[in-house]
Amino acid sequence: MRFNLTHRALIGMLTLGTAALYYAQTDQDSIREGQLKEVLIRGVADIAKDRKTPVAVSTIKEAVIVEKLGNQEFPEILNATPSVYATKSGGGFGDSRINVRGFDQRNTAVMINGVPVNDMENGAVYWSNWAGLSDVTSAMQVQRGLGSSKLAIASVGGTINVLTRAADKKQQGTLSLGVGNDGYHKSLFTYNTGKNEKGWAASFLMSRTAGSMYADGTSFEGYNYYLAVGYNPNPVHDLQFTITGAPQWHNQRAFQSTINDYIKYGGTEDKPNRRYNQNWGYLNGEEYSMTVNYYHKPVISLNWDWKMSDNTKLNSVVYASFGRGGGTGDAGRINGKGYTSLRKSDGTVRFDDIVKWNQGGAVPDFGANNKTPFQANSGNGIIRRSSINSHNWFGLISSLNHKFSDRFNATVGFDGRMYRGIHYRVVSDLLGNKAYTDLTNINNKPNVVSNTFNPVPSWNPFGGKTNDTKDQIMYSNDGIVNWYGGFAQLEYNVDNFSAFVQGSVSNQGFQREDHFLYAPEKQLSEKVNQNGYNIKGGANYNINNNHNLFVNGGYYERQPFFGAVFINNANTVNPSLTNEKVSSFEIGYGYRSSIFNANLNLYSTSWDDIYRRLTTRRTVNGVELFGVANVLGINEIHKGIEVDFNIKPSSIITLNGMFSVGDWQFKGNPNASFIDDTTGNVVDEGTLKLDGLKVGDAAQLTAAIGADVRVTDWLNIDAQYRFADNLYSAFEPGDRLLKATDSPNKVLPEAIKLPSYGLLDLGVGTRFALGNNQFLKLRANVNNVLDTVYIAESRTNKIADANEANNWKGINKSNEVFFGFGRTWNATVTFNF
Repeated sequence: MRFNLTHRALIGMLTLGTAALYYAQTDQDSIREGQLKEVLIRGVADIAKDRKTPVAVSTIKEAVIVEKLGNQEFPEILNATPSVYATKSGGGFGDSRINVRGFDQRNTAVMINGVPVNDMENGAVYWSNWAGLSDVTSAMQVQRGLGSSKLAIASVGGTINVLTRAADKKQQGTLSLGVGNDGYHKSLFTYNTGKNEKGWAASFLMSRTAGSMYADGTSFEGYNYYLAVGYNPNPVHDLQFTITGAPQWHNQRAFQSTINDYIKYGGTEDKPNRRYNQNWGYLNGEEYSMTVNYYHKPVISLNWDWKMSDNTKLNSVVYASFGRGGGTGDAGRINGKGYTSLRKSDGTVRFDDIVKWNQGGAVPDFGANNKTPFQANSGNGIIRRSSINSHNWFGLISSLNHKFSDRFNATVGFDGRMYRGIHYRVVSDLLGNKAYTDLTNINNKPNVVSNTFNPVPSWNPFGGKTNDTKDQIMYSNDGIVNWYGGFAQLEYNVDNFSAFVQGSVSNQGFQREDHFLYAPEKQLSEKVNQNGYNIKGGANYNINNNHNLFVNGGYYERQPFFGAVFINNANTVNPSLTNEKVSSFEIGYGYRSSIFNANLNLYSTSWDDIYRRLTTRRTVNGVELFGVANVLGINEIHKGIEVDFNIKPSSIITLNGMFSVGDWQFKGNPNASFIDDTTGNVVDEGTLKLDGLKVGDAAQLTAAIGADVRVTDWLNIDAQYRFADNLYSAFEPGDRLLKATDSPNKVLPEAIKLPSYGLLDLGVGTRFALGNNQFLKLRANVNNVLDTVYIAESRTNKIADANEANNWKGINKSNEVFFGFGRTWNATVTFNF
């Protein structure tokens, strides 16, 4: 069954409304002075300008996003830009991920109108919370490297800045209906009032998206709302209020399966079943998933721009975010077997039999049933639990800019954030049991839980409620992060030369509150304050109207993530806490003409003192021992070359392309001691042999070539082919442990190289003028036209087997991978009025 939905209210979008920028262009390029048909820039967003801001940058305009994104994931629109690797990951709605210059999205700053949105505890970005963001995006700019943002943000790999529509966009409305593969359908309505004579303006959007993704068992439903109200009473003051949110639920493909399973369950050696999903099955004849993500993360913001004088302006934004929701998974076992081991011949999970066994019934191949009927615990019986990851987040950013002369201007500002992450588990579905017994809360042991909570997010934009501890299981803790920072920047501009120097300082205060592991009077940890700073600068020189050169560099000391401050999932403070160090240098060249535009960048980034929590396991006298090491001192070097260009040989044809090649490696061999979490004894110790190994999880060589052809005034066709190579698997650095007793020639596992691949996408669009500024647009896209079979990512790194029958395209079939989607399509009809 490809599509089965219950009507639940949810969404996937977010916006902070602190700046707005509208582009009417359809080409992909850096922002150029004089090229924009309509521009409105407000607030705290730092937008790179072509031939002026000395950073490597690519900008995707609104029209490109509207036309070409279709039913792809939002980050995938950046796959045609240098050094970017975005995948659908498991393939659930909004479960995509993105790497920039080999750094994952925890180390790539994502901004909405200049306001950071990376998780305050671990730096993660959950795109399912923002799945409707494309509906209100005016432009999306990726600045590779340290970027131009003045804030002390996690831009190790780069900065992705999403700019949303203005409240005072010209009066217009849009009605759009879309369909796609696997029951995908989307409806959208927008209306902009335009600014009236009193300075008021509003922009409203509402959309619904539902269906199923390409993988089996991945039904979803999401809604998206956006309301912006602007007030511009005079040329001095401009106010923008925004509320936006995206409640959504989606069934996931949470775990990578072995290549063997993709072949076994509905596939062949030549064409594995790329739709296979080990996390779902049928319950009472309906699609049922053990892994459901559900969330609602509304954001409310108020932006105030004050033109204090001709030379001085103040931009401020205050915002609040109330995230509520989580993701489900399994708890418990049946005679030592997890639910993914209890499958039918077609690979789906036997949920009906699990319910029968939980209720005391006999299921012969499940083994002896000696559990108490209708009662489950961590070792006897299986339930579905939900991991809640809610938060309350408040922030203020304010910047004051003063122009001293035609050549010099300076900016100073403040960035403050208060955050509390709320983490615990509850029972989502007892699966035939009447209660679940939990023994992890020392203040309530045993805790017999009978209440269940459906994986449906609240529509309440002010946060809703969290659950009482009597309903919580396994863990319950809060992460508290308070951030205070200041920044300053000095800019110099004269004729064909521009330069800047920028610095920022910040203090992060960390505290942890654990409701399960400690008595009430000891639940709140000590406070840990950690300072960080950065300094960076750059210059651009326009040699003439065609050629320019730029250079930038910087040094950044970034506070570690929350998990490095408090180790072993407890209130224990890391005694070796230290900042991560990032240094970067880049040089670039640009060429501009009426026909041909190109950019060339060379970069080198050093990332030192990286914190990793590593695990190891070994068997001694038949007993499996586990160890955990909190390792500081892992270092990486990322360097590479990037080229992008566009050619417009005539008024009807535009060609664009890019090529990037990186050399991303580990540097050095840190020492590590693995400790048994339970006994505190050292399980293993030695040296992690990492020096010179490839950094995995992203393609180190990417290329793309595309063409847009305007056949007539009402018909356009476009095509793009992109290629990925030097793609390496992920691997566990803890497996590279070399002990003093080991032979120095011991063979240790490392990232394996995955097969290269290329994908072809096609699109066609029509546009008919209906009179009175009304237009009807039709658009169709086909992605992966050739139905190419390829591995997008691999979690494991098992080397090729000596027996070639155990390999697939040279990759050991026991590796756990995600295949990319096969051929997909979408079509949209849009009425503009």
